[in-house]
Amino acid sequence: MKNAIKLYNEVSLESSKLTTERYSTSFSVGIRLISGELRWAIYALYGMVRYADEIVDTFHNQDKGLLLNDFEAQTYEAIERKFSTNPILHAYQMAHHQFSIDQALVKSFFESMKMDLEQKVHDKDSYDTYVYGSAEVVGLMCLHVFTEGNKKLFNDLLPNARALGSAFQKVNFLRDLKSDLEERGRLYFPNVNFTNFSDEDKQQIIQEVKEEFKHALSGIKKLPLSCRFGVYTAYKYYLKLLVKIDSKHKEELLEKRIRVNNAQKVWVLAKSFSRYQLNLL
Repeated sequence: MKNAIKLYNEVSLESSKLTTERYSTSFSVGIRLISGELRWAIYALYGMVRYADEIVDTFHNQDKGLLLNDFEAQTYEAIERKFSTNPILHAYQMAHHQFSIDQALVKSFFESMKMDLEQKVHDKDSYDTYVYGSAEVVGLMCLHVFTEGNKKLFNDLLPNARALGSAFQKVNFLRDLKSDLEERGRLYFPNVNFTNFSDEDKQQIIQEVKEEFKHALSGIKKLPLSCRFGVYTAYKYYLKLLVKIDSKHKEELLEKRIRVNNAQKVWVLAKSFSRYQLNLL
């Protein structure tokens, strides 16, 4: 029986890893640079949030509200039982318990996912609430893993983790302007009229994200060695994407999805490794 459970645990964790690698090659690179003792847990976290995000973004021929409520209920049940027949949620609950992840973060995450089903335009308050639940809490979940029960370090780095999650999400918003507007009818940025999107609007958003990245970097430098290089590499990739977005004319953001090609990703990785080795983060 023990061997059977061990095998199921392994299959569940492999399912989360496969989910991460297939849905996000860039994020996978950063995870692979994290210590193996922690890597599995980040795959498990990503798997759970990825499937919730897919429900609201891509399952167009289904009752998304019903599916999301069911997935949320299954998540809480997996946490309570410390087991799930859903391998993605079984993997998540393993990480949740081993690293004492605050369940309030899970609740906030699902509240933001529900906002995607109900709210297409945001004011400042709803925007801040959405970004917190959809991105900042994911950064805090990861921070629970990275700090491995060190409450003082967790509390010290909490603002930086929130800033990094927020910056990542806002870069995603800028990258996905076309699909969010045309396919999903969503307008995340408050007080921005995308029928008359100006360079001033664009620069204001980018400057806000740059400030968050700057705040995040000060925290990345204080992370344990077990995860610092992986998080730094993810940070550098998203910063590169932001720079590329900044270089594009505003109309281009509304016409196509901006990407960092594979050659540029390799360059980011090599440069990040060089700076890490020389202690120049």
